[in-house]
Amino acid sequence: MTTRTVVTVAAGLFLSAGTVLAQGVPTTPPRPTPLTPVRFPPFKQATLPNGLQLVVIEHHEQPVVSVSLAFRAGGIYDPAGREGLAELTAELLSKGTDGRSAEQIAALIEGVGGTLGASAGADFLTISADALSDQAGLVFELLGNVVLHSTFPESELELARTRALSALALQLSQPGAVAQRFFGTEIYGRNPYGRSPTRESYQAVTREDVAQFARQRLRPAGALLVVAGDVTEAQARELADKAFGSWRGSPQASPALPVPAAHTKTDILLVHRPGSAQANIVAGNTTILPTDPVYYPARVATQALGGGADARLFLILREQKSWTYGAYASLHRYRGLGYWQATAEVRTDVADSALRELLHQIDRMRTEAVPDSELVAAKGFLVGSFPLTIETPSQIAGQVANVKLLGLGDDYLRLYRERLSAVTALQARTAAARLYRRNALTIVVVGDGATLYDRLRAIAPVRLVDVDGKPLSPADLSPKAAPVALDPAQFAAHSDSSRVVIQGNPAGFTVSEVRRPVDSLVYAERSNLANGAFQQQTSLVLDPGDGSVRRVDQVTVQQGQKSETHLSYAAGRVKGSSAAPQPDGTVKRFDVDTALPPGTVDENAVPFVVPALPLTPGKSLTMSFFTPSENAVKVLTFKVGAPESVTVPAGSFQAYRIDVTGSRVPFTMYVSTDVPRRVLKTEFVGQPFVVELVK
Repeated sequence: MTTRTVVTVAAGLFLSAGTVLAQGVPTTPPRPTPLTPVRFPPFKQATLPNGLQLVVIEHHEQPVVSVSLAFRAGGIYDPAGREGLAELTAELLSKGTDGRSAEQIAALIEGVGGTLGASAGADFLTISADALSDQAGLVFELLGNVVLHSTFPESELELARTRALSALALQLSQPGAVAQRFFGTEIYGRNPYGRSPTRESYQAVTREDVAQFARQRLRPAGALLVVAGDVTEAQARELADKAFGSWRGSPQASPALPVPAAHTKTDILLVHRPGSAQANIVAGNTTILPTDPVYYPARVATQALGGGADARLFLILREQKSWTYGAYASLHRYRGLGYWQATAEVRTDVADSALRELLHQIDRMRTEAVPDSELVAAKGFLVGSFPLTIETPSQIAGQVANVKLLGLGDDYLRLYRERLSAVTALQARTAAARLYRRNALTIVVVGDGATLYDRLRAIAPVRLVDVDGKPLSPADLSPKAAPVALDPAQFAAHSDSSRVVIQGNPAGFTVSEVRRPVDSLVYAERSNLANGAFQQQTSLVLDPGDGSVRRVDQVTVQQGQKSETHLSYAAGRVKGSSAAPQPDGTVKRFDVDTALPPGTVDENAVPFVVPALPLTPGKSLTMSFFTPSENAVKVLTFKVGAPESVTVPAGSFQAYRIDVTGSRVPFTMYVSTDVPRRVLKTEFVGQPFVVELVK
């Protein structure tokens, strides 16, 4: 199948005329009312004999108890080359213990209406459970069981790895996520806060890695157990002693973290993503340790700059300029050095203008006092929304755990709103001037480098890389296509049946075959999607010696609308007629008579050609393809990865991963290493659309 097959409610509030006339319309907004004190329940603390820190928050408004156990075992502790280990360890904690299977653990907690789960952030790994308070004993017993007696089954690791790889593939298909990954690497350098998991690092993790990480990092000394809800201090202490009293040990000492990367100038890292219609911009730098008191004015300044739909970046870049659906700024805390960032996703043609405006607004925050209206709005949102974050025992436990883990002080939550409310315009400007390092700003832009490079160079020095981080030169932005000799050994007669899956649900099929008549080679393909809403039959006649295309005949029926393509290739030209159904139900027709660069292949031949390419891991091949539906020649680049295990309905195979760029929708093909090679799976970037081999 070719890539072309991938295809507020506003409410108003009205005042009655009589009321308006009787009362008049206020000319000034009402003065804010005094802050109502946050009724945050007091918490009590103790350290158990094994070094486990216990915090109990009695909150008897609901018959619920929430318990979380946090360790300094986040992603920054992953060994180099094993990024993602903490994440996989967290997922596997509840997937089997000495006495219970994953299903039994899930049935126990779900049977009482509770939840149990674990996650790993940059700094901490946290396992949490909650249930009705009369099940507090079960909550503690299960937590103790999974933390002390997890077996990390190999089968569960493979399932977790598969889920992680699928999530990563989706993430890497989104340019915003790609921009964040590069931004982290840029601002932190060798410091592990800047690392991200990769396919290779997930695949490198073994069961022994997981077990060893748990033995070394998940120890009671220095861990934090937070109990919140309808429970007394005495009950919590008794249950904690019973579940964790016999547990002993301290986490393995960790080496000091490398100092984050030092930046002495503002520059732009341009990540070339060929064909992108939009550009994703991230700008920012590292900031402060979590306990620095400048956090409060910096939080207000960042909220005013880009904290939401009423903030400066959103109002200017979206509402005034119509360059983006949204632009934001945020301030992030780690146990180590945090960071701030401003982000925007904009049309490619206005990316340079949007970046200039974003930088201008950063300059204004640093050099001008925030107007009263913006200051009041920013503080009002931060102060007013805080009580919503401490309504349930689970939220309370999370907030207290965050305070304790980051070392923010026992009065942090009680004084949080007052400290934000006291921030002045001068303090906000001073904080912005200190934290927004305008002369040493890191800027990452992900987009089509061929369009963006010259425009961005007028703003700041530009470095070029591809989506894998490989350095590029400006000449690489326009790759030159060249004929590629195909391997005749791959032309053997065979047939393949594949299913089409959309958002995980079967949506149709495609059947292809290679036939060897006496004097030619034929590749035929038949596709049917959405119960016949889309049907297509394609026949390509090829030269049996070199696989070059001689003729293409294609009939497409979409929503009852029929179109046909008939083309012949000879002497460096393609001639004939082409037609393609359009989204509005019409058919666009072309008379074709086009000269072609040497080695040009019809786009419909991609499933036939790719398995016959000289597939060498690490190699990139650039070829010209004629797209009949657009009557245009495109340059496609095929980047070949190392063989990896791929499982499809037809079975498990070793396959080359081939990333294809240059088409309207980038895609990834997995091609078996066995001869004749077969296309096992095709994934379309950013689309919930997958084709998988069935037989």
